[in-house]
Amino acid sequence: MDAERLIVAGRGGLAESRVALDIVAEAWQAQALAQAIGRHLALYGPPELRNDARGLSEIGGRGGTVPDHPGLRGGGVRAARLTDVSDVRGTLRALGALLGEVGMALVGVACATDEEGLYWQCIEAIDAADESSDRVRVMLRRLTARHSGRPPEPPELKELTDLSADLSTDLTDAAGSVDSVDSVAGPS
Repeated sequence: MDAERLIVAGRGGLAESRVALDIVAEAWQAQALAQAIGRHLALYGPPELRNDARGLSEIGGRGGTVPDHPGLRGGGVRAARLTDVSDVRGTLRALGALLGEVGMALVGVACATDEEGLYWQCIEAIDAADESSDRVRVMLRRLTARHSGRPPEPPELKELTDLSADLSTDLTDAAGSVDSVDSVAGPS
């Protein structure tokens, strides 16, 4: 199955997740997909992306251990169905969006839980999603530079400041949505 279709399925699964364990399972699915896309691009992608793609495949594998979750046993790991990355740029953009949504959802779970193990699992997965997002942004910059004929530029300070402001806003929004996760999940 094409990577973009798997990403759409992942975004849908995350959007439908109503309890903390389902969100964590979808975060794991997204990291497994990032790993699979990285591995595919390392083997078959544009030459200038192969090192970064290899790095993405390694980061994707750090997203935490496989949760013992009925949703994973029933539907299996979506990433195992990856057969093609037909549009590299579109796939990387969609993967970046999915990883951002996963990070925000995990922040909500981490803020809402009283369970220390779940909290630290979320923190580890947030870190992996953030590192994967960084790698995806680097690959997108390399593709842009390739098409414009100039070497890739490092991110500028303004871009980093804007990302920091966006993350601060996202964290505030996620903390506000914690009550909705608690109300659906019920008392701990």
